[in-house]
Amino acid sequence: MNVTILGAGAYGLALSNMLLKNNCNITIWTAIENEYKMIKKHKCNRMVLPSYYISDKIKITMDMKEALSNCKLLIVAIPVKYLRNTLIEVKKHYKNSHICIASKGLEQKSNLFPYDIIKNILKTNRIGVISGGTFAIDMISNVPMGLHAASKNKHTLRIIKKSLGNELLKIDTSSDIVGTEFWGSIKNIMAIGCGIIDGMNYPESTRSLFFTKCFNSITDLVYDFGGNKSTANTYAGIGDLYLTCTSIKSRNYTFGKMLGGNINKEYLGEYLDATTVEGYYTLKSFYDLTRKKKKKAKIIDILYSIVYNNGDLKQLEEFLKK
Repeated sequence: MNVTILGAGAYGLALSNMLLKNNCNITIWTAIENEYKMIKKHKCNRMVLPSYYISDKIKITMDMKEALSNCKLLIVAIPVKYLRNTLIEVKKHYKNSHICIASKGLEQKSNLFPYDIIKNILKTNRIGVISGGTFAIDMISNVPMGLHAASKNKHTLRIIKKSLGNELLKIDTSSDIVGTEFWGSIKNIMAIGCGIIDGMNYPESTRSLFFTKCFNSITDLVYDFGGNKSTANTYAGIGDLYLTCTSIKSRNYTFGKMLGGNINKEYLGEYLDATTVEGYYTLKSFYDLTRKKKKKAKIIDILYSIVYNNGDLKQLEEFLKK
């Protein structure tokens, strides 16, 4: 199967490792010239995944026309903030290949998920979404893990599962695109909250309480936005939430821990400038989205107050006591 990955970041590269195991023909596209030259010269992206050496079987290109030539499955693994502009280029050469979205988050200002952006621009129903508790560094280590794939197109689901699923990467499926994208984005926000609790020196028992309350709140919120409550029990739901909210590998968790520990604001700013903290930007989008749709999301309001308005950390304490 001919598979093209948009994005040569850590997760896109990690997915190529799974595709190779399934004997796919892989092309990776990047718009970043320095990234392209680095990979061509060193066979790895030293900036994000230095331990993963890219097989000679994988083609690297900056040419979108070349990338999409004979492509059966297009995997989107670029930051959401670059998605719209990239799709404008994709549209020039797109020939109705199946699409698998690996990008997570909401677009700033529009507050749209990747599925809606892609559907609006490419005018296709061959779109699926993958999400789950899978760090890139673990995926290249060839250990068992799980992803959830969602699509309203059964053929697209079969293509995604065939290309990525194997004895190491377990994939369950559904038609719940809303729930899958929702969980994949909001878990980064909850990870900031868990980090704050840790930074405030609460024990594991309190973090467990916070995790459980968040899980229940998100499940209800997903349903309010049209998703399925059952998605909460998949790799995309509790699987991804658990991983992101409990691991020190999570940049969102680390940022939250610094906030909870009252780290100097100048240092926090430097950390945000040097590190991609998805939950920081996604929090603002979710805050705007819930207010626009007039949905109740107490934990979103509290975290927004703390992160953006220097709100009192004791708000979290009150949330836990109710």
